[in-house]
Amino acid sequence: MARDSSATKARLLDAAFSEFATHGIAGARVDRIAGAAQANKRLIYVYYGNKEQLFDAVLQRALETGSESVPFDAEDLPGYAGAVFDHLVERPSLMRLVLWKQLERPAPTDTEAASYQDKIAAVRQAQESGLIDAGVDAADVLTLVMSLAQAWFGAVGGPAAGETGTDWPAEQLARHRAAVVESVRRITAPRAAGGTRAG
Repeated sequence: MARDSSATKARLLDAAFSEFATHGIAGARVDRIAGAAQANKRLIYVYYGNKEQLFDAVLQRALETGSESVPFDAEDLPGYAGAVFDHLVERPSLMRLVLWKQLERPAPTDTEAASYQDKIAAVRQAQESGLIDAGVDAADVLTLVMSLAQAWFGAVGGPAAGETGTDWPAEQLARHRAAVVESVRRITAPRAAGGTRAG
């Protein structure tokens, strides 16, 4: 019975992810989620309480998957930005989910806020160790890195516009990824003694 419950929850979360990414929180319909998951609509309320709590569960799972798939590495922000780019190529609907969350629930969750603060602290430590340019505030560094990594997925005609991240030719994706990595390298490279950036 527990196995059936876990499988049903997983199907509901998968279906809810697609529904919320497409329609947002307000536009999502519980009956469509249940139908796509081949589950009784009542189970959504049993397992998650209501539509808003189901969205919270979907978002939490997405954040956990992202943290596991792309561990934050303040000592290699260019590599981290490239890994975020790759993660989004594989999950183009993720940016749509995040955008809906920002539109309909702009306040960060406790998990998001804690994760953000941990990343800022790690960037600050890397700055103090001389691995990252210390001339820009750690919070600004993190925001710029994340923005560069995600930029193409909010752009007109970007990968998120299609159903899969493979709608662009591999050469084009590789070129954009390289540009992201190089841009992050340039803005984070520590300055040499004369004030020029190292590397």
